[in-house]
Amino acid sequence: MQIIFIAVLVVLLAALLFSIVKVVPQANAYVVERLGAYNTTWNTGLHLKMPFIDRIANKVTLKEVVQDFAPQPVITKDNVTMQIDTVVYYQITDPKLYTYGVVGPVTAIETLTATTLRNIIGELELDETLTSRDIINTKMRAILDEATDPWGIKVGRVEVKNIIPPRDIQESMEKQMRAERERRESILKAEGEKRSRILTAEGEKEALVLRANAQKEAMIAEAEGKAQAMERVYEAEAKGIEMIRNADPSKEYLSLQGLKTYEKLADGKATKIVVPSDLQNMASLLTAAREFVKEEDAAATAQPPKVKR
Repeated sequence: MQIIFIAVLVVLLAALLFSIVKVVPQANAYVVERLGAYNTTWNTGLHLKMPFIDRIANKVTLKEVVQDFAPQPVITKDNVTMQIDTVVYYQITDPKLYTYGVVGPVTAIETLTATTLRNIIGELELDETLTSRDIINTKMRAILDEATDPWGIKVGRVEVKNIIPPRDIQESMEKQMRAERERRESILKAEGEKRSRILTAEGEKEALVLRANAQKEAMIAEAEGKAQAMERVYEAEAKGIEMIRNADPSKEYLSLQGLKTYEKLADGKATKIVVPSDLQNMASLLTAAREFVKEEDAAATAQPPKVKR
C-alpha cells in the first residue's frame, strides 16, 4: 500500500508540474487569464502558471496568415453582376486585442472584405473592373488595414484572385476578342500583301534598270569596237597610202591599178558600170600598161637564179 501511495503521489506531482510549467514555441504567444480576467501575454520561452488560478485563454500564432475567401457576388456601376474571390494576407500584432477585440476574427475579416469589395466595385464599370485590379487591391488593403487595427491585426496585402463575369458577358467578350484577332489578322495580311507588292515592284524596277544599263553598256562596247575597227582600217589605209607615196609609183602603175578597179566593177555583179570620161586616152593607157608589164617580165627574167646550198 505504501508503494502504491508513493506512486500515486509521484503521478500527481508530475501532472501538477506539467500543468504549471509551460513552454511557448517560436512565433507564438499565449494570452493568460487569472480568475477570469486578463493577466498577461506569454511570449516565446518557459513560463510558470498558477494551478487552478491561471488559465491560457488563447494561443495565437504571430506568423503571416493567408486566408482565401470564397467568391462574393458584386454589382458593377453598369449593373453587371459578377463573382469575385479575394485572398487576404494578415498578421496578428497584438494577441490581447485579437483575443478580446472581436468574436471570430477570421469571419469578421471575411465579412469586411466582402462589403468593402462591393463598395469599390459599385463605383467601377465592367471594363474598369477587369483592368483595375491593382487599384482594387490597394483600396481594399488600406480600408481593411485601418478597420482591423482595433482587433490587433495588420493586413499586409489583398489580392483579387478571380473575376468571373456572367456567362453572356463572357460570350460577348470572347466574340469581341475573336473579332479583334480577326481584325489584326486582316491588317497584318494587308500589310504583308502591300509589302510584297512593293518589293515585287522594286525588284522589277531594279531588273529594268539593270537590263537598260546592260543594253547601254553593250551598245557602247559595240560602238567602241566598231570605232576601233574603223580606226584600224583607216590606219591601214593611211599606212598603205603612205607606203605607196614613199615608193613613188610611176604613172603607168597607177593607171594599171585603176584599170583593175574598173575590171572588178564590170565583173557582172554590179548593177551599174562606171565608164571613165577620157575614153580617148584609153588606148594610150593600155599601151603604157603593156610596156610596163613587159618591163616587169624582163626584170624578172634578168634576175640570176638562186643556188640551193
